[in-house]
Amino acid sequence: MAVTSTPFYYGEQENHRGGGARRTIGDGEMETTLRGVGVSHGVAIGEVRHMGTAVLEPPAKQIPAEDAEREQGRARQAVDAVAADLNARGNLAGGEAQAVLEAQAMMAQDPELMADVDRRIAVGSTAERGVYDAFAAYRALLAGAGEYLAGRVADLDDVRNRIVARLLGVPMPGVPDSDEPYVLIARDLAPADTALLDPTLVLGFVTEEGGPTSHSAILARALGVPAVVALPGAGELAEGTVIAVDGSTGEIFVEPGEERKAQLRAAAAQRKAALAASTGPGSTSDGHMVPLLANVGGPADVPAAIEAGAEGVGLFRTEFLFLDDSKNAPSEAKQVEAYRQVLEAFPEGRVVVRVLDAGADKPLDFLTPADEPNPALGVRGLRTLLDHPDVLQTQLTALAKAAEGLPVYLEVMAPMVADRADAKAFADACRAAGLRAKFGAMVEIPSAALRARSILQEVEFLSLGTNDLAQYTFAADRQVGAVSRLQDPWQPALLDLVALSAEAARAEGKSCGVCGEAAADPLLACVLIGLGVTSLSMGAASIPYVRASLAKYTLAQCERAAAAARAVDSADEARDAAQAVLSGE
Repeated sequence: MAVTSTPFYYGEQENHRGGGARRTIGDGEMETTLRGVGVSHGVAIGEVRHMGTAVLEPPAKQIPAEDAEREQGRARQAVDAVAADLNARGNLAGGEAQAVLEAQAMMAQDPELMADVDRRIAVGSTAERGVYDAFAAYRALLAGAGEYLAGRVADLDDVRNRIVARLLGVPMPGVPDSDEPYVLIARDLAPADTALLDPTLVLGFVTEEGGPTSHSAILARALGVPAVVALPGAGELAEGTVIAVDGSTGEIFVEPGEERKAQLRAAAAQRKAALAASTGPGSTSDGHMVPLLANVGGPADVPAAIEAGAEGVGLFRTEFLFLDDSKNAPSEAKQVEAYRQVLEAFPEGRVVVRVLDAGADKPLDFLTPADEPNPALGVRGLRTLLDHPDVLQTQLTALAKAAEGLPVYLEVMAPMVADRADAKAFADACRAAGLRAKFGAMVEIPSAALRARSILQEVEFLSLGTNDLAQYTFAADRQVGAVSRLQDPWQPALLDLVALSAEAARAEGKSCGVCGEAAADPLLACVLIGLGVTSLSMGAASIPYVRASLAKYTLAQCERAAAAARAVDSADEARDAAQAVLSGE
């Protein structure tokens, strides 16, 4: 059968969630349409293949006391092997994926978790049963520790399954082997699986869980693989069923007829032609310039950013350096080398560096407390760095040295800024390190948006991290599929906070960009510009789509679309209202 995976975008973002419908098309052909959340642009048509099942629960048999030491050794060897495999996968994937996988490897080797495994084996459990039960206890703690940490449960399950599989000598859970291209269906995808998907075989994927800002969604966009998440019942699609996945609208067409396939392919071809014609700096049709920047996680992400025509870097995540060794901070020399590689790639360009954002889902043994009851609402981001000024000063000094002699516009920003006092503390630290750059603050907490003008008395720019801003505004974990409705960046309350921040920046004569995944939505990008945002930063794969979308509309049209989106009461209504304005309805 024919299979395709062609990037494509309808120009509409419907993203209705859940449910399905049957409809008649063409010459009486019947098809079923399911709707989830589209998180990565493109369309794929192919046969369904299901993710490998999780490891079965090992038997609860007892071992003699004299075997305990041997079983403990087996457990440690398996844990170390799985951690090494995750780190190796991260090195191959690079960038954002590397940081996620290295965090998973750290989870596997957590000292308290391993101590619990040893205790269980000492009282008679086998290595595999000790691992299974220890992870189950830790899983229960995470699941009950608030939505943010509950979102780590899928990552923990994946680590457990890999360790138990190694101990039992059975195949690892994961992506199915196939010589033919297919569409992957899973309950959820672990970062280790998503990071190394082969786009020549995995045409697209659909998951029952997850959200638009989950790790899998972000990595799918980086890979350019069409993806739909938060579609309950997707696992019931029979193996071998032909489906069409629209990663832009979130629609799944089950057993599409030839007319539907032709429609999708025609739209894909039109979109491909439009993208090819869209080059150069970002701007609206009437010449309002909109710098389109790339989100990068390290030097490995730079080639894709350049190929996509990024005008610079709007978010350089520096965590990848620190995740190499969770017990020690990287040396100043190592940091200088890594930062300079990225800065050198964008001569005369703008590179915005986010200092270390540790805590919550990125714990580091030498920085973050191990017993914090709710890390998402505790010491993370700038709070962590202000508690460890030596780490902050080393990083800022390394950035200053990395930029020496380079024709680059360096900007440095702090994560999790809550108020003017935070902004002042960060700006003072930058000056103390001799950093010749603009200092900025990320707007990820509602208080920062509400008091943006006050914060701008201390810093020179704002950058909206819409993923965390939505999470904290709606008290909805970005990793939990059940609350993905509240993570939708089209939520009018979130648009209000974006507008408030942009208005404050305009009043102070300063810039306000967006570096969250909202910037990657071609339609929403127009609304963000209409709200007063001055630049957009996204995964490299999304830049051509956003550039082409902006080029179709005037600034005035974008402003009218933004006003219409803010005037309604739900994300779906906001999307429809903006689309109606821009399509001239």
